[in-house]
Formats: sequence, C-alpha cells, structure tokens
Amino acid sequence: MPRSLDGLVLAPVADQAPGQVGTRTRFAYHEKGGEIWAEYAGGDVVRGHLVGTRSGDRLDFRYVQLGPDGTTSSGHCVSTVVELPDGRVRLEETWQWESQSGSGTSVVEQVTE
Repeated sequence: MPRSLDGLVLAPVADQAPGQVGTRTRFAYHEKGGEIWAEYAGGDVVRGHLVGTRSGDRLDFRYVQLGPDGTTSSGHCVSTVVELPDGRVRLEETWQWESQSGSGTSVVEQVTE
C-alpha cells in the first residue's frame, strides 16, 4: 500500500517564476479514500488550495491560489509520489496553468523540521 500523504507538510525544492510557489511555500496535505486536498501559503502565495484524486502513486488535482496583489490563478497538476531513501516523500509534478499561459515541472519534498 502506498504511503499516505495525510498530515504531511511539503515544500518546493526550488523557486518557480515570480508570483508562484517557491521554497517558502508550505503545503499541508490531507488524504482519505482516494481523495487528496491541501492548503498552501508562503512566499508569493497568500493562500492556495488544491483538490483531486490519488490512484496508486499518481495524483491528479486542480489548484487555485491568491497572490499578494489580489489576483487569483488556477491550474491542473499531475504528480508522481516517490519515497526517498531517508523515508520522506517527494512529489514529481507536471503542471499547467488554466487561468493564464504557462506550464512546467516542479519537485516538492516532505518537510521534517
């Protein structure tokens, strides 16, 4: 059985473009019965939410976030859950904005501090 994301806090390993998630952003994940959701904030994100599904080690979710200038943005992301040698969780993500142009990849890892 794949490791649950419920209760885990994850953070990006690198900054994205300005106005997006970065190393100061924290994601608080929840998981129950194939559903996943998270709240996130920090850096250039005042508040964000994601919601979607998990099948095995694959996550498929939509996200929406509020920037410090009051603008909102939304998009779609597919992630692969990877367990690191030290037991922490990594998500390898491929995302695409739906509210604006742009797409990319990112990596977030479990924060243990």
